[in-house]
Amino acid sequence: MKNLALRPLLWSALCASLTLGLSSCNKDKEEFGPNAALSAEDNADAEADDAASYEYVDAGAPEDISRGGITAINADDQRILFGCASHIYDAATRTLTIDFGPAGCVGRDGKLRKGQVVAVFTGQHRQVGSSVTISLVGYSVNGNPRTGTRTITWIGQGVHTVNVQNASVTTANGIATWSAQRTVAQTAGLGTRTIQDDVYSVTGTAAGVNRKGVSFTATIQQPLVKKFQAGCARHFVSGIIDIATSKEKNLQLNYDPAGTQACDNIATLTVNGRTRTIQLR
Repeated sequence: MKNLALRPLLWSALCASLTLGLSSCNKDKEEFGPNAALSAEDNADAEADDAASYEYVDAGAPEDISRGGITAINADDQRILFGCASHIYDAATRTLTIDFGPAGCVGRDGKLRKGQVVAVFTGQHRQVGSSVTISLVGYSVNGNPRTGTRTITWIGQGVHTVNVQNASVTTANGIATWSAQRTVAQTAGLGTRTIQDDVYSVTGTAAGVNRKGVSFTATIQQPLVKKFQAGCARHFVSGIIDIATSKEKNLQLNYDPAGTQACDNIATLTVNGRTRTIQLR
């Protein structure tokens, strides 16, 4: 079976693309809408850590929700959890606790996490109709407290939904809050063991308030397509995201301005009818 824990990398790729594409130059922020850019960055940061918390849960998830104790994990998942977080599963309540401890520990992404990520399962993990709800308890990343719940539901045929509610991050520059609804569908590679032929399509929306108190919405106007073949895994190969705020007109990020789904880092930003080509680092 494939290592399905790689699925959260979809969100990591989205976050890297948005954050690096929009935060590379303060002048670009001013020209292309500072609140839209800040909102995109806040939403991207939120999605990145949501993905990371799910990756920890996915690595420690029990093979059988009826069995208690410390879950056995394979070599791939050990690379996620080993030397950092402890994990224990309570079969009576179907609850997995990933504990980073009060002093915290640094994960493979270089971030210091403290507190707990708590997951409650309904049904066997990843089976059709099952779900897992993830909550953050006394949780922080690099000293920034985070809250919220994230529910992943398995629909079947390579499709799952993601529902994020009451999420927030507190920073020295303000508090950002958000919610999000996503549908992730695997459109190729379901029948093989390698991830090299996997293709995913992501749709959905997000809404929140950025660190400056400005409300925003983020809508995937055209599905974000992710390919895991060599040279493609770092960015989406196509798709359009629209960021709208209460202060400015929309900012639009297009991952495939040429319409070729090429495995490159070329995208465009459009605000107020002005389009600029950018390179996603």
